[in-house]
Amino acid sequence: MDQTFKPIEKIKRSFLPENFIVTTWDELLPYFENLKNRELHTKEELSNWLKDISELEAVISEDACWRQINMTCDTTNSSYEEAFTYFCMEIEPKMKPYFFELNKKLLASPFTKQLDQAIYFPYLRSVENAVQLYREENVPLQAELSVLAQQYGAISGKMTITIDDKEYTLQQAAKFLQKPDRTVRETVFRKIAERRLQDKDQLNELFNKLLALRQQVAKNAGFDNYRDYKFRELGRFDYTPEDCFAFHAAVREHIMPLQKMLVEHRRKRLGLDVMRPWDTDAEPVGTEPLHPFETGAELSGKAIEVFGKLRPYFSGCLENMVSMQRMDLESRVGKAPGGYNCPLPETGVPFIFMNAAGTVGDLITMMHEGGHAIHSFLSHPLPLSAFKEYPMEIAELASMSMELFSMEHWDVFFKNQDELHRAQLDELERVISVLPWIATIDKFQQWLYTNPGHTNEQRETEWMNILNEFSTGVTDWSGFEDYRAHFWQKQLHLYEVPFYYIEYGIAQLGAIAMWRQYRQNKDQALDNYMKALSLGYTKTLKELYATAGIKFDFSPANISELGSFVKERLNEMGVN
Repeated sequence: MDQTFKPIEKIKRSFLPENFIVTTWDELLPYFENLKNRELHTKEELSNWLKDISELEAVISEDACWRQINMTCDTTNSSYEEAFTYFCMEIEPKMKPYFFELNKKLLASPFTKQLDQAIYFPYLRSVENAVQLYREENVPLQAELSVLAQQYGAISGKMTITIDDKEYTLQQAAKFLQKPDRTVRETVFRKIAERRLQDKDQLNELFNKLLALRQQVAKNAGFDNYRDYKFRELGRFDYTPEDCFAFHAAVREHIMPLQKMLVEHRRKRLGLDVMRPWDTDAEPVGTEPLHPFETGAELSGKAIEVFGKLRPYFSGCLENMVSMQRMDLESRVGKAPGGYNCPLPETGVPFIFMNAAGTVGDLITMMHEGGHAIHSFLSHPLPLSAFKEYPMEIAELASMSMELFSMEHWDVFFKNQDELHRAQLDELERVISVLPWIATIDKFQQWLYTNPGHTNEQRETEWMNILNEFSTGVTDWSGFEDYRAHFWQKQLHLYEVPFYYIEYGIAQLGAIAMWRQYRQNKDQALDNYMKALSLGYTKTLKELYATAGIKFDFSPANISELGSFVKERLNEMGVN
């Protein structure tokens, strides 16, 4: 497969003027009217019509993405928030009825059946699903939900603590939890816990509003609960809620013992009789926390070098992003929490947003978001925007596989072999520990949305039951019962993208399988990786995973097999 990078070109417009900028709905309306009223007499006319829809979608999507990027980069800028809110409330709701009509027109056309089903099947399946789910009365509710969900970032972005007379975001403060000095760790942990609890009632109130609106959306669409509605809306054609429950059980049986082994390994390294919450990321006395980089520029520069050791194409992608200023990596006050790669469908060069503070976790996040960016680049040449709207189960496979592929080249960040070994072990700890957390969050969401109308107290009780089910029991949380009872509030997915979490678990298993393949034949694994990502969503999930050389399978048997593979790697690294 071609490993050289060629800069991608912005899609040339043929339907909208090159200088067109999204401002108001009135400016967009004529283009929607044109598409709605255009007569389609041949297959060629249908194809051209689809290209025009794709162009319009790309222009609007890129504009909407920039509104969100600007707002998350600076939550204190009221004009950014107003621009985002204006789009959500004044433009998006007016577009949805038109897209519904366009989808119906596509399905009704006799020429649709003549489109190449080998490429169009997933897209047409999604269109049919969208038509079946659409309800006009949900349009304003969904707009309200978009605006409400963004309040989570605004609340979280204001969370700071003071350490030695200096203000830190909670993301920046987390690096102190790796310090060898246990007193420092405890002090910082207590400050973080106290700061989060200050907003617990406000976050509960926000979540209750979101729950009620989401349940109403589901009811309007003819569903008993939001869980069943959301499974359909997310296009989960390849698995069911029952499969998710099997995933929970398999993680508890086959992955939890590995996690417990890792926590015990850390406890012994620290020389502790009892692990406390501020010990879980710590290093022994005399061992300084890993500090792979100082600045965002150093992080991006070293990431480019790591990616280049895998494939020149990968480093070319990141270099292109840096040259176009498509990265904002460092944490600062007023910046929304979290990290993401945002595809920009018209220009094709995505944007990476992070809250880096110089930790190993930040290095891993950069590898992760870099994998997403590679996916954006590889799928950009596909002819329709809709082909690039791939499901998260394949999107997260791209990012999580890149974490594991890149590990052996982290010597770019760590010249000392012992430090490199520690960083690699840290990654494997994350790979294992994230699976029980995913099972926890997914099982919690299954309960949240199949029990509408529950009270805060009922929610807290159920959360603790589920959290305890997926806890190793090694760490002593006494004195932090209230903080632990509200621990779910730190998971932004619950607020901003409901039910988007099990995808991480499915993809993490896939990434482990990709890593196993990579260890057997590096070039073949990377070829398969690039081929699968370049297909976008022109194939089903099972076909995409097969192209990548692995199985779309999160059954107990497969989870057991992959768990054994990771256990062997951990044993090789001295963890028993």
